Amino acid sequence: VQLVESGGGMVQPGGSLRLSCATSGFRFSTYDMTWARQAPGKGPEWVSSINTNGEGTFYADSVKGRFTISRDNANNTLYLQMNSLKPEDTALYYCARRSLDANDDLSLDTIDYWGQGTQVTVSL
Repeated sequence: VQLVESGGGMVQPGGSLRLSCATSGFRFSTYDMTWARQAPGKGPEWVSSINTNGEGTFYADSVKGRFTISRDNANNTLYLQMNSLKPEDTALYYCARRSLDANDDLSLDTIDYWGQGTQVTVSL
């Protein structure tokens, strides 16, 4: 299983970034997927999850209305569109696969594979 994030960078407050996660080594279309982040000095934080067909999406209150999760099952890729970025969004962003028995549990306890992360920095 491989999860490889890209698209991070430095952006000014109010700006946008689109993260991508290229996956391989498993049947992507049969797994729910998650984006998580970890800010300096803090623990990992769940950001958003999406179900297998992309019709079910879930967001942390801190990003709701600003971030959009999506997936392309034909190309085994997960995305996170981030708009209206704030300095508090600065973190290492991870793509993660939810285990098949996660059911309705959106917590990070249900993650069975993680990517290596991509850095997002929001600053003037």
